[in-house]
Amino acid sequence: MSVTLALALAAAQMQGMDHAGHMPGMTMPMPRPAATPKPKPRTVKRPARHRAVTAVPVPEVAACSPEHAAMGHCEAPASIPATGPSEPCPPEHAAMGHCTAAPGDAAASGTALPAGDAPAPAAPAPTYADRVWGAGAMAAARARLRHEHGGMTFTQVMLNIAELQPRGGRDGYRWDGEAWFGGDIDRLVVKSEGDGRLGTRARGEVQALYSRAIGPYFNVQGGIRQEIGADRRYAVAGVEGLAPYWFDVEATAFLSDRGDVLARVEGTYDQRVTQRLILQPRAELNLSAQDVAPDRIGAGLVDAELGLRLRYELRREFAPYVGVSWERAFGATRRLRGGGDGAVIALGVRAWF
Repeated sequence: MSVTLALALAAAQMQGMDHAGHMPGMTMPMPRPAATPKPKPRTVKRPARHRAVTAVPVPEVAACSPEHAAMGHCEAPASIPATGPSEPCPPEHAAMGHCTAAPGDAAASGTALPAGDAPAPAAPAPTYADRVWGAGAMAAARARLRHEHGGMTFTQVMLNIAELQPRGGRDGYRWDGEAWFGGDIDRLVVKSEGDGRLGTRARGEVQALYSRAIGPYFNVQGGIRQEIGADRRYAVAGVEGLAPYWFDVEATAFLSDRGDVLARVEGTYDQRVTQRLILQPRAELNLSAQDVAPDRIGAGLVDAELGLRLRYELRREFAPYVGVSWERAFGATRRLRGGGDGAVIALGVRAWF
């Protein structure tokens, strides 16, 4: 009985429920929706700062020349030697680094030689054109080039002094000049100098000399000297040139046909006041190893001449001047000449062509 009653109550209760299983009048809470997972942030890859450079195909070349390989323009194949299959490395190419000379190559020079303190080798001859035109054809061209750049012949006539010397009724004159023909190394030189009084016979000399350069600034000279107005000849040996500080100097020794030994030393200096106005001091000393009575020359210091001339170059080749010259004889020469002192005014011209 009790079991039947329990079943009846349970059935009645089941009839009062809705389809969701809720009791009438009961409000059931709504179920919470499932949590939606947060989306992960997307990782955006930024483009590289430097744009990729697309390689451009380089056309192949037939061969890499040794010169281009030495300068880094291309790479020579290992099977091709740097200087060609049969040609040695020329010294001028080895000096510029275009190729490497063989260790035992006697033609190596310049930077191809090992370091040291040995004298510098001779400059290599430029023989590049010989490979195209031949050595015979280029020899004539090189000879012509040397002739036109230092091997030519020149001439010059220089009149250093051509002046009148007023002496109060006993006016005198004086000249000093030279002419030469030749090149930079070898020359033929003719010199002449002398003085005199108007209306009287001049005294002077003429020298014919061979001149040879012994450096950039000095020449040695040798030849003969003939006296003007006297039957006397001398052998001449001397040196002349440009000393430091721009002094023109000359020293000459003379040996006469009678055995007399004489010497002369002289020098000048051009002091430019302006581009055209030049002041020139001049000094000359004459010496003798013995007395030469016929020429009124005594042993020792014979005489000295000091001068100062101011010239104005109307052109470089022509310059009138005014100056003063002082002369004095010494020792036995002064006694033989009966004096010989004095200063004179000089009016003259200096010219060359």
